[in-house]
Formats: sequence, C-alpha cells, structure tokens
Amino acid sequence: MTDFDIIIIGAGPAGMSAALTAANGGLDVLLLDEQPHAGGQIYRNVKQNHSKQSWFGKSYSSGINLVDALNHNKITKCFGATVWRVEANKRVIWSQNGDSKVSSAVHIVLANGAQERPFPFPGWTLPGVMTIGSAQILMKSSGIFPKDSVLVGSGPLLYLVATQMIEANCPPKALLETQTLRMMINSLIHLPKALLNMKSLIMGFMFIYKIKSAGVPRYKSVSRLEAQSSGNGSIKFLFSHKGIRKSLTTKLLLIHQGVIPSTEISRSVGVDHSWNTSQLAFQPIIDKWGKTNIDGLYIAGDCGGINGSEAAVLYGKIVATKILYETGKINFNFYKKQSFSISFSLFFTNSIRLFLDTLFAVPQEILLPSDETIVCRCEEKTVGEIKLGLNEGITGVRQLKTSIRSGMGLCQGRMCDAIVRGIMLNNISQNDINILAPKARSPIKPITLGELSKMKLD
Repeated sequence: MTDFDIIIIGAGPAGMSAALTAANGGLDVLLLDEQPHAGGQIYRNVKQNHSKQSWFGKSYSSGINLVDALNHNKITKCFGATVWRVEANKRVIWSQNGDSKVSSAVHIVLANGAQERPFPFPGWTLPGVMTIGSAQILMKSSGIFPKDSVLVGSGPLLYLVATQMIEANCPPKALLETQTLRMMINSLIHLPKALLNMKSLIMGFMFIYKIKSAGVPRYKSVSRLEAQSSGNGSIKFLFSHKGIRKSLTTKLLLIHQGVIPSTEISRSVGVDHSWNTSQLAFQPIIDKWGKTNIDGLYIAGDCGGINGSEAAVLYGKIVATKILYETGKINFNFYKKQSFSISFSLFFTNSIRLFLDTLFAVPQEILLPSDETIVCRCEEKTVGEIKLGLNEGITGVRQLKTSIRSGMGLCQGRMCDAIVRGIMLNNISQNDINILAPKARSPIKPITLGELSKMKLD
C-alpha cells in the first residue's frame, strides 16, 4: 500500500489547482485521472493543441500553464487510471493497464468534474445524435470537426462550441435554442449581481456576435423536439418555432442541456447530498472549504456544484489551502490571508451563476418527456414505463431498478438518474422530500475479473 499526504481524483482545473497548491506547500500528492493527459474536459489535450489549433480560444490555451506546472517533484501523476472504489478510511482503489492498485492518504480530494445533463426527446438515441461535449472531445483529441451539423439545446457551451466550429471553418448548419422569453425575463432579477462578472458576460456576447456574423441561422424558443431517421444516414429533426412545425435535415445532431455534478464517487463513499433546486441536480453537501461529512474527504470543482472552470481553479486552491493548514504546513495568519483572497475572487466569479441557471433553465418537456421517449438507453425503458411503475405504487429509484430495470445497464444510471428524478417529481404521488439521492456502489466503473485478481497492495 502506497501512502501519500493527499490523493486527488481528477486532473481537470480543480484537481490540477489543488495538486499544485498542495505540492507547493510541501505535501506529497498522488494525482489520478482516467485520461491520458492532464486537463480534464475543459483543457483536454491543451498541451498537444497549443501550437496548432488556435480556434479553441485564449481561455482554453491558458490551461497550458496549469498542465506544465504539474511537473513537480512532489506530485506523482498517474494517467489512464480508473478509480473504481473510494473508502471512508481514505483508501482509493484504482486500475491502470489492467492492474488494480490500492493507495491511501491522510486526505482525499474528489475533483472529478461534471457530466452533461441527459437531454431526452423522441429519437435522441438514434445514430447521428450525440452530445456537444462528445463532439468537443473529438475536436480536442483528434482534430475532427463536425460539418453541417445542427446544434440543439441551451447553455454557454452551445455558443462556445458553435464559435469554435466557426473558427475552424466548419460552421454549424443552424442553432436551435430551447431557452424562452419567459426564462430571459425571469433571469433579469439576477442580472445586477451577474454584472460583477462582466468578463463572462462580455465573452458570452462575443460568442453570439461571432455566430450572427457567420450567418448561422438561430431558432429561438424551440419546442416539441423529435429526431427521425431519414433512411439515407441522415436525421430529420422536427421542432416547433413560433407556432409553426419545421424540420431540418442533417448528418449530425449535437445536443446539449447544461451540465450536472458527477456524483458517483461521492455517493458511493457515503457523502451526504442535497437537491439543488436551481440546477435541478443532486450535489454533495460541503462547507466553504469543500469539507464533507466524512473526515478527511474534500470535494473541489464542478462535482460539488456547477460553477465553471474559473471557479473550479479557485475551489481547488481553497481546498488545498485548508489541508495545508490542518497538516501544519502553513500558519494561521497565512491561511486566513490566502482564504480571504480566494473567497473574494470566488464571490465575483460565482456572481453570474444564478443568472445563467435561470436564463438557461431546463424546459418542462425535457424534465417530463413524452411517454414514448426512451429514458434508460441501456435497457431501452421509456417514460411511459417509468410512469406506469410509479402509478402502481413504486416510491423510489431503487424499486424502479428492481422492477423495470431502469438504471441497471452498463452506465449504472449515469444517463437516466436525472431524467427519472424529473419524472418522479412530476408524479402526483411523489414529493421532493422522500426522493433521496440514489446510492452508488463499487465498482464505480466497469472492471474485469482480471483486474481484481491482479490487485497490488503496495
């Protein structure tokens, strides 16, 4: 068994920031990430792309400073490492190259980021329909840019990816936006506070300006979404716009409806969770230092609540600063000074969050799709089957799993938990109080028996 002062799971903005802060303070750090390089989704392959792909923007390129700084003698980096079990006694079990290993530390930081919110509508499981995040992975990892694609949904990432495609001379065929005028009006109450983060607001306006300048058609307040296979490898996408039923044909439909915290690890280890009513997702209950109800276990970045990459860097710093103080590496005066400075920056960075959550709220038809819509992609269970089970007296996610097998497939509910939750909240026999965060169990990720048999207790 290998001992470290701190184990950090996830090498995105929060994980890298926490690792650097801890290492600079004198702690021995083990940094684990499933990808072959540091950066997470935000800065994926930033070092490899830095010199040749300027279309990702300055914000993306800035991540190279974090990646380069990880070459620190106090940081042990393990990439291609799949964490499949975290224990409350601060043991982490992970696999790399077919072998499972056990590492322990005094402190563990979960910085495993977020996942895209499931975006269900009739036909969303057809070939040729993929999430915008998946397309961005191809863009950053392989330099493959979609051509003549249609982008559907809402959220800042929709505009960012459209802008990146335009910069790469592969503009989208059209943007179909689900946010409504009512959402915009509701968001105005949060605009004064959002003005404190003027940088992000200006960036958003610049994205929209570039999209308009490129002549990309925008359809706003679209509803009644449906994808159909056209038989020649294309997708016919139907939608309602200004009361008129319209359609577009495309080879690739890219969909996005925001992101939600990735909570499989935190739920499996026993961290308390609560329902975020503005982001409509479960998130861990943590204090301002990222501490959980489990001693020595901290959470940093978007897996603790969606706030974006800039905030994630700051959360990584504040978590590591707290750990440095608790381990006696820094004195109280320095700790308070650093904490105040980071918290001050976080206040301004997070000032835009409620504005964005309200402006890009999830439409009701996504929270409660039509009965024929597939909810569980693995087991091909529909909304109608979920509603039938609820009407017959099922009262929880676990009962749904055992009775109709929703969430029992390979992804173990990662793609359907959020949808099922929305359906349950809209069912008259349910209420927000008695629907708890679903329990996640180890192994968190699929592993082979061979990996188990080769477990190394260093």
